[in-house]
Amino acid sequence: MAFVVTDNCIKCKYTDCVAVCPADAFYEGPNFLAISPDDCIDCDLCPVECPADAIYQEDNVPEDQKVFIELNAELAKVWPRITEVKTPPADANKWDGVPNKIKHLLID
Repeated sequence: MAFVVTDNCIKCKYTDCVAVCPADAFYEGPNFLAISPDDCIDCDLCPVECPADAIYQEDNVPEDQKVFIELNAELAKVWPRITEVKTPPADANKWDGVPNKIKHLLID
């Protein structure tokens, strides 16, 4: 099983999770992070580091977030790997907790 980044990461894109990932399984897009299911070793370190509570174990992804399982896998194949913490967007706190942000996901 892999971990999955879900909706609340969109436009927050905190990278605290990246610092603790021993498998370097995170990939960075314009306003979202994705976890590669091929790289993830299911270590359970990233969810507790995510200030937005946006990371779930694949079996525990909320029903309304299941689309993110495949989305993480697809995006991790085209986005660059991220291995270092970066400053979050200036308005990240404003977006934290806003529901249904998938319409704001930038994939290019």
